[in-house]
Amino acid sequence: PFRTMPGIYELLCGKINVSRLRNVDIADLLRRQPARTNEALLGASLKGKRVLVTGAGGSIGSELCRQIARWQPEELVLLGHGENSIFEALIELRENYPSLTLTPVIADIRHAERLARIFADYRPQVIFHTAAHKHVPLMEASANIEEAITNNVLGTQRLVQAALDADVERLVMISTDKAVKPSNVYGATKRLAEMLVLTAASQNTRAFTVVRFGNVLGSRGSIIPRFKRQIALGGPVTVTHPDMERFFMTIPEAVHLVLQASAMGQGGETFVLNMGE
Repeated sequence: PFRTMPGIYELLCGKINVSRLRNVDIADLLRRQPARTNEALLGASLKGKRVLVTGAGGSIGSELCRQIARWQPEELVLLGHGENSIFEALIELRENYPSLTLTPVIADIRHAERLARIFADYRPQVIFHTAAHKHVPLMEASANIEEAITNNVLGTQRLVQAALDADVERLVMISTDKAVKPSNVYGATKRLAEMLVLTAASQNTRAFTVVRFGNVLGSRGSIIPRFKRQIALGGPVTVTHPDMERFFMTIPEAVHLVLQASAMGQGGETFVLNMGE
């Protein structure tokens, strides 16, 4: 076990004594100040709106729902494929926001008719699209390539079409820095999904935008929990390559970026957080 010390200036000023050691927090790995958002802009874009989040049970999707709930939307629809993760997200939100109208929907975004019915029933005005298969090595396996394409590409295409048909005001798709000159199946499927969203924005003059993430610290399936498991087992800690570069952001930063993009986006933009070194 190890702990992190307070800063030397805090010690010298007498604010903190040496006994105030604490566990290392995942945000300590950022080596920069966390990014913040324009809260007034967010309130105007979400308050009183009917909001739908795909992949709402995932680490990004569920945090997105927590943040959206703070802005008092008219209704928040949690759409996901995994019933257990949607159930857990729903229970937490109901405890913290008892007066908020929350609607859990178990559905696969590849099913166009099901999406059409959901959109007709709940008439969302703002959509956050986080649903995707994202594990690079798993999606690289020949047995899973079809699944990656149908979920990430076809699913996005059907969601975008449903949004156009239902006259949705805003759509933000979560993408990845791996979509830049993609060298793997996952990156390629996300690049295609980006193109579908941006094309729909330009052809239909809609406020549909894309947000690209780096590595999100502590998200499900990300590298840091894997490193922690490897260390707990006594090693070795495996890296892709000694020269591999990763750009990190925290889950709250990632979600703030998405919300900011939804408020700022006029349509057709790709937003990227400045993640430092």
